[in-house]
Amino acid sequence: MAIVLGPIQYGKAETRLVRIVRDTARHEITDLSVSSALRGPFGPAYLDGDQSNVLPTDTQKNTAFVWAKKVHPDPIEAYGLSLAHHFVDDVEPVEGARIEIERYDWTRVEVDGKPHDHTFVRTGQEVRTAAIVLDGTAEHVVQGFKELIVLKSTGSHFKDFLVDEYTTLQPTDDRIMATSLTAQWRLTDAAADTDWNGMYAGVKAAMVSRFATLESFALQQTLWHMGRAALEAYPAIAEIRLTAPNKHHFLVDFSRFDEPNENEVFHADDRPYGLIQASAVRDDAAPAGDAWRPFTGLV
Repeated sequence: MAIVLGPIQYGKAETRLVRIVRDTARHEITDLSVSSALRGPFGPAYLDGDQSNVLPTDTQKNTAFVWAKKVHPDPIEAYGLSLAHHFVDDVEPVEGARIEIERYDWTRVEVDGKPHDHTFVRTGQEVRTAAIVLDGTAEHVVQGFKELIVLKSTGSHFKDFLVDEYTTLQPTDDRIMATSLTAQWRLTDAAADTDWNGMYAGVKAAMVSRFATLESFALQQTLWHMGRAALEAYPAIAEIRLTAPNKHHFLVDFSRFDEPNENEVFHADDRPYGLIQASAVRDDAAPAGDAWRPFTGLV
């Protein structure tokens, strides 16, 4: 039985990049973390230390910076696609590239009731993400976000669940539902004129609307309907994956006090937490290939 080298990739992780547009006195800011991973015939570097085919990770970092000047990094998906194509099309012997991007939002400071031209405060409800995979002729874009915290104070039930000798949770017809949502949706062979910013805003709005309006009997049910809403709104999306930690809110026991507590005061318990995951996929969607493979993992 032989021992052989398995799947490999290498790159530069979390290059912090800030692009300022200074075309006018009113500046614009785009704040990113960019990670790149390259695939190709790099086995000799692992087996023998032969670096002759290896583009240094420091070069990948520098390229990410230069590309932010060549291609405006807003929207991040177009920037990531262009960067991936550079590595695959222009650099021998690179055969595949994966670009992962996180975007951090800033809002203008107001001075005397007017937005200031060049002063910002860090803001944003969530971190916008993108993963671009270019491998051979396959091109995938995975758009998404993480850390979108949503809460509804009613309209959520949890009852009629399986009970055994260790069950202590009480059923309820009225509970707080809250989560810090991570969502990623995959497009295959996206059109060159795709409105990435419009799609991002539209998918987020569709999912949040469904979260708000669905009478929920389980967080699992809510996730399925949120994912389905995204695919219904955008036919170009082949698949969506959602991860939702259940941010528990427990009613504080006021029985020892001379006060009622009619679903008004809760203890927010951050751990341990339920972790619910779901996906929605079109039954005729093209295979995902390596689209979901994370930068930090090989499988």
